Amino acid sequence: MKTMFTLFVSIVLIFSASIQTTAQSGSAAKADAILGEWMNAEKDASFLIFKKNSNYFGKVTWGTGDDSKDSKNPDPKLRQRDLIGLVILTDFEFKGDNVWHNGRIYDPKNGKTYDCKLTLKNSNTLEVRGYVGFTMFGRTDIWTRK
Repeated sequence: MKTMFTLFVSIVLIFSASIQTTAQSGSAAKADAILGEWMNAEKDASFLIFKKNSNYFGKVTWGTGDDSKDSKNPDPKLRQRDLIGLVILTDFEFKGDNVWHNGRIYDPKNGKTYDCKLTLKNSNTLEVRGYVGFTMFGRTDIWTRK
């Protein structure tokens, strides 16, 4: 009887571990759903969202408008850096429910950095919300998968 109980407990533990591993794999897949190339609403720039450790980042890969340098940067030492390759999305964490938060976005058009939240509306639509303090005080841009 004791052997039967031990066997039952072992099976339950193995089954529980399997379910937990599957759930974690699904969560990681959801978290990585924003990875890839995106284009802004104006269709004049594209960005590569990538993962570094457990956080998400984004860099400019194409299109700089009239200016190829970070000329609006408040730090004069940074005004000569190229916009292509510039990381503008930093330190996003996957919150769940298709939301990445606690990140920041740098806007090279005005040289300012904002708090930011990313929301994946569907597999090809990303809502990028830059704000100051509270999400209600900000601007939203819709990016589409390239």
